[in-house]
Amino acid sequence: MNARAETVGEKRSFSGAWKRLQLCLIPCDAFYEPNYENGKAVRWRISMASGEPFAIAGLWREWDEGDEGKALSFTMLTVNSNQHPLMKRFHKPGDEKRSVVIVRPTDYENWLSSRSTDEARSLLNLFPAELMHAEAYPAPPRVSKSNAAAPKMDIAK
Repeated sequence: MNARAETVGEKRSFSGAWKRLQLCLIPCDAFYEPNYENGKAVRWRISMASGEPFAIAGLWREWDEGDEGKALSFTMLTVNSNQHPLMKRFHKPGDEKRSVVIVRPTDYENWLSSRSTDEARSLLNLFPAELMHAEAYPAPPRVSKSNAAAPKMDIAK
């Protein structure tokens, strides 16, 4: 589930982690978005033009799983992308266009050490389209939740 940057502090699902500044970076090589330009959904792979890995701004939280112990989860933060040259091409026609927030490597420490929600919010911007790469091809098959083995992770701010 993604969290809208504009309302992250108001939504019950995310407000606690946002107010406690439980910020994280989500490392990845690429992310996928649906493109409907030909009338049906085609998953596009979006990565960096350089081919380098990158990080998406996120929030993390912990909760008690009873006998199973503690569980950790994260959410990716998104911003409106109606005016972004690349990201405005994704999602259903008529729906608001959204993009995950890609954090520049030079801002990793600033993001993780933000001292206020205002400071963190100042880093929630669209990434320049010219530094991104998008291509359409069949996406890898989805792994069902029952078959997916989630790795254990330590998430530290």
